[in-house]
Amino acid sequence: MIRQNVPLKDYSNYKIGGSAAYFLEVVTKEELLEGLREWKRLSLYFPKDKQEIFILGKGTNVLIDDKGFNGFVICNNILGIKKEGDALVVGSGVLVSQVLSFCIENQLSGLEWAGGLPGTIGGAVRGNAGAFSGEIKNSIKEVISLDFNSFEERKRANLECLFDYRSSIFKSGQGKNEIIISVTLRLQTGDKEAIKNSIQEKIDYRNAKHPMDKPSIGSTFKNVKVDKVPENWKKELNQYVKTDPFPVVPSAKLLFLANVKGKKEGDAMISDKHPNFIVNLGNATSGDVKTLIAFAKNAVKEKFNIELEEEIMYLPR
Repeated sequence: MIRQNVPLKDYSNYKIGGSAAYFLEVVTKEELLEGLREWKRLSLYFPKDKQEIFILGKGTNVLIDDKGFNGFVICNNILGIKKEGDALVVGSGVLVSQVLSFCIENQLSGLEWAGGLPGTIGGAVRGNAGAFSGEIKNSIKEVISLDFNSFEERKRANLECLFDYRSSIFKSGQGKNEIIISVTLRLQTGDKEAIKNSIQEKIDYRNAKHPMDKPSIGSTFKNVKVDKVPENWKKELNQYVKTDPFPVVPSAKLLFLANVKGKKEGDAMISDKHPNFIVNLGNATSGDVKTLIAFAKNAVKEKFNIELEEEIMYLPR
């Protein structure tokens, strides 16, 4: 099942990145287990760096290095959507857009804020995705995951997932060595047209405000909590504060005021439409993107004395 030297740019929304030394694509839990058992036999005597496992969804928030990844990449396409009352049991590899289409057809409300959100439901849970004052954690009832090493299944209720701002136990806690298999969402019955219109409203906003016509990996930086803003800037920046889901200053606004829009490095560019996006103009490299990330962070640090924190992930980490 496991393939070698697979180009990861083909699995990246950015169209950037080298090859994975070892690669596995799965659509069921059974395929995942079979692949992990094969990997355990294959990697038994590998050095530590070649034993590392990385879970890839649709590659919508991962910057993959041009040199590739020396370990094992599992591309998670685990499918399935099942309605249980006002709850949905969703395979972790299902696209958020597919979940929203199902919600419209079945008159289920609660995820309208996710209109236009790229990537998979598993990725959204791992990073506690949020937009328009909503977060995925508010709809989570239960998450089932599988440990890479023991192959044991683990069920976690909402509070056990330790959701935080753009984070969870699967991203920065003991669940880092687990792959999410399925997610149970707690939703409410609603009006079909109202749900559809609300989702479309968010999609239209993204199309109008974000550079959707060029490859990117979404928002590069997290928004900045108000308490992280230096006292001498609070009064001036107060006019830009929004709820996300707590008071923040949008990173896009800080980047705009730091005058970084349109800055290019090779074929990468800080979007002139939305400066928290770095777009690929055609043949950008990971090095180009990293140079622009450093440039943007430095510009905001110099102007506001604020340290921007990446929302995207890096591979290798």
